[in-house]
Amino acid sequence: MKFKTFGFIGLGLIGGSIAKAIRKINPESYILAYGPHPEKFEAAVQDGILNEIVTEISEAFHKCDMIFLCAPVSTNNENLVKLKPFLSSETILTDVGSVKTPIHDTVIELGLEKQFIGGHPMAGSEKTGFANANEMILENAYYILAPTSEVSSEAVSAYQELVTSMGAIPLVLDCKEHDYITAAVSHVPHLIAAALVNLVHDHDTKEGTMKQVAAGGFKDITRIASSSPAMWEAICLSNTENIADLLDDYIASLKEISNAVRAGQEGYTYKLFEESKEYRDSFATQPRGPIKKVFGCYVDIPDQAGSLAMIALILANKKISIKNIGIVHNREFEEGVLHVEFYEQQALEEAIALLRSLQYTVYERK
Repeated sequence: MKFKTFGFIGLGLIGGSIAKAIRKINPESYILAYGPHPEKFEAAVQDGILNEIVTEISEAFHKCDMIFLCAPVSTNNENLVKLKPFLSSETILTDVGSVKTPIHDTVIELGLEKQFIGGHPMAGSEKTGFANANEMILENAYYILAPTSEVSSEAVSAYQELVTSMGAIPLVLDCKEHDYITAAVSHVPHLIAAALVNLVHDHDTKEGTMKQVAAGGFKDITRIASSSPAMWEAICLSNTENIADLLDDYIASLKEISNAVRAGQEGYTYKLFEESKEYRDSFATQPRGPIKKVFGCYVDIPDQAGSLAMIALILANKKISIKNIGIVHNREFEEGVLHVEFYEQQALEEAIALLRSLQYTVYERK
């Protein structure tokens, strides 16, 4: 089974990134897309990503070998109902939502179990929209497939091959298992990040000093709080039981930590940090999960004019592209004052090797 014609309902960050990846690996494929504001897809046509813009969910999707439902979780089910009358029995349906059980339930109600394989590329960005789509965000990311019990193994294998060709890592899970796992590693962390940001907001001085001095560590663990509020509310309302159960466990652990700290319980926090460090250090460093890896390093530079420009020039001369560069105003840990981010792991490694060969002191934050 080979997929040649692809349909997209919604073409935001993830849908757009998948479309770009498909165009890159299979330039001859035919790709069409529909969204509530199809005029926004003109750039995708101009860039050669889309062959056709569809102004409504219609017969145009009948010719598709595979259709990606890429709207927010809350509207994917509605779009699936609208799509059903126009489907070919040969079309494979998938989605990219981070909650799988609700859409599986809809698929069963509609009698589409032989055609559906849930999908969740565990990659992304705090940015949204097709303008920020990039096929590279799929590389080395786990891409979870949640097939129904009735879809053919041939279709699952074909989807796995497509995922692998896009540079991602396919992983097959049951939809309920998927929802529990993503609640723990993605949904609850987003809520925690939002709560931490609001904690500082609510306790900041009237001069905003906390905000002013918030440095690397706080920004790292709260970066995902900048994600789309509409998207994340939809996710929280779709995976409620798993999220609430895990939040209850987390709140209980925080209460235990609070009691130990208030009592000055010697050794408690040491064990806490030791155990968490050991487990965190065992995580694989290459695959990217739902919280995107930042490819960055810190460089000690002299406090004099031209130092930052010199680093940029050195990297540019070796054709190493910089994503972001800036001075760290609060050195909350003993690392360099210049923070440099790159688009990929290879560029980061090349930059570190180059700068160290020129006697710069470079630090990595794991």
